[in-house]
Amino acid sequence: MDTTTEKTNRIHHGRNVKRFREMLGLKQEALALELGEEWNQKRVSLLEAKETIESEILSLVAKALKVPEEAIKNFDEQAAVTYFNTFNDNSFSNSNGTFHANYCTFNPIDKLVEVYEENKKLYEQLLASEREKIELLREKK
Repeated sequence: MDTTTEKTNRIHHGRNVKRFREMLGLKQEALALELGEEWNQKRVSLLEAKETIESEILSLVAKALKVPEEAIKNFDEQAAVTYFNTFNDNSFSNSNGTFHANYCTFNPIDKLVEVYEENKKLYEQLLASEREKIELLREKK
């Protein structure tokens, strides 16, 4: 068996429809409404159980989900997991496998306290300025 056939056998169109539907936050009933009057929750459920979906229906579902038809046909969960694991492994380790993380060089709470103190000083300056204005107005009367 060649690799193209093996890949096709591993990809389950119905599960891919379900994954995209769930990623979009849609319930089966909502997808059924998007697909048309002859669709209902039960029919969407049966569709999601099918390993291979007919081209016409796949096209209709892809339009309803607003995803490319090829995305449903070719999405391979294992390949995606491998890709993201490789991405994460490379971003958090160097060539000898040690873990590297970015650490803050400051305490965020200390910075917050500094901001509050600065605001307090500015408020006190504004209050003193307003008091001076009031005194000047009283003197002019």
